[in-house]
Amino acid sequence: MVDFVNYFRRYGTAALAALAFAHAAAAQDAPYPGHPITLIVPFAPGGGNDFIARFIAERLGHALGQPVVVDNKPGAGGLIGVRAGVTARPDGYTLTLISNSYTVNPSLYKVGFDPINDITPIVQIAQGPFVVVANPGLPAKSIADVVTLARAKPGEINFASSGQGSIPHLATELLAGMAGIKLTHVPYRGGGPALTDAIAGRVSLFLSPTSTALPHIKAGTLRALAVTTAVRSPALPDVPTVAESGVPGYDVILWHGIIGPRGLPAPIVERLNREVNAILELDEAVKLLGKDGVAPAGGPPERLHALVARETATWHKVVEQAGMKAE
Repeated sequence: MVDFVNYFRRYGTAALAALAFAHAAAAQDAPYPGHPITLIVPFAPGGGNDFIARFIAERLGHALGQPVVVDNKPGAGGLIGVRAGVTARPDGYTLTLISNSYTVNPSLYKVGFDPINDITPIVQIAQGPFVVVANPGLPAKSIADVVTLARAKPGEINFASSGQGSIPHLATELLAGMAGIKLTHVPYRGGGPALTDAIAGRVSLFLSPTSTALPHIKAGTLRALAVTTAVRSPALPDVPTVAESGVPGYDVILWHGIIGPRGLPAPIVERLNREVNAILELDEAVKLLGKDGVAPAGGPPERLHALVARETATWHKVVEQAGMKAE
């Protein structure tokens, strides 16, 4: 009679190991993707991040032959969602949408990961300008006028932001620092209330996404002083850049990109990058992203990686120089 206990002790472990190895090898050889992909959005539904994520997810799902499901994980300035994405298995089934705030948070919070080296950059999706707007009651028709007024009366001109440590806050502090002026910060809980008070004249300046400010600029309830990018915006071709207006070298973009966890296999990165770049070349991408005030970006993963590294360093300096702390 066969002693099954001793037989299993002798051969069972090796057999199980061989079976596990074969299963892992088969999984690696299986075509990607074999099941739905999750795209984490670290903000609530309805905003610009969510709009861009859903635009990409729908079309990427068609290209890959598997659904790409948007999973909104808001909270802690985007950190909750980003942490979930960064710590996921590097198998290509959990991706994360990031934007400007991703490069700010490491200077304000203990994020628990390296924002540059603990990710796999995949592709930059979009980029566009912010626009510096003023209440018409402010006697300034340009950034040069604001600089002149602020130098005459340091700290008397105030500016709104969508919150302490937000991109509108940091980008305005950067502008003030590069121009050598002092402005007074008035933080709000979101861009909506900040824009409302800029229109009402309770604050003088606001750095806004172009799509949000454009209707009010056209209505004359806000005055566009400058766009923040190095080149003018097609949506506001007559509005100069901040750099053209007397602050050379100033360049702040509104951007979005997709990352995966560190260690994402190169073939998966190449496939995702190729498919998203193809989506961004579609005429509808230009039209639909334009409604949100941005334009397709695209390019290799290295472009997004360089952007993240550059902006992380820039905002760290601004936070340090301004003595900012998260609320």
